[in-house]
Amino acid sequence: MILKNLNKSFLINVSLIFLIFLFDRFSKIYVIYLDKKFLGSEIFSSKFLNINLIWNEGIAFGLLSFDKSNLYNFLTFIIFIVIVIICFMVIKSDGLQKYSLLMILGGALGNFFDRLFFKAVPDFIDFHVGNFHWFIFNVSDVFITLGVIFMILKEITNKKNEN
Repeated sequence: MILKNLNKSFLINVSLIFLIFLFDRFSKIYVIYLDKKFLGSEIFSSKFLNINLIWNEGIAFGLLSFDKSNLYNFLTFIIFIVIVIICFMVIKSDGLQKYSLLMILGGALGNFFDRLFFKAVPDFIDFHVGNFHWFIFNVSDVFITLGVIFMILKEITNKKNEN
């Protein structure tokens, strides 16, 4: 009985990671295709949202971008270590915390894949109000951010219940 539930839980966990990864892959492939088709011009533009491909060589939201390949490789290795740590955290967690970590893991794997194969992460979602633009991001970043927000909310509600 425990083995059956473990297998079901494992399949659900892996399916969630895989769906996030696939959604991210398809969105990036499609935007890269559109970027090539329209020769790098803005793919979509509206009052609050632009779709415009940029290649991010840093970490989240373009922070820590490097020109040196050895620093880039070191940063990629650190990201790999963080992914392994998240995998262990998923195994030891349950409930909302587990699903939050699974969202973070799915998003991290999507961006890690790009770092390995493209040597940069394609970002393309650009929210803005007037001339103020937020960092440009991608679908993986959305899931990573949602996972972190859910983890924070879980911690806040746990602290309130303890008091």
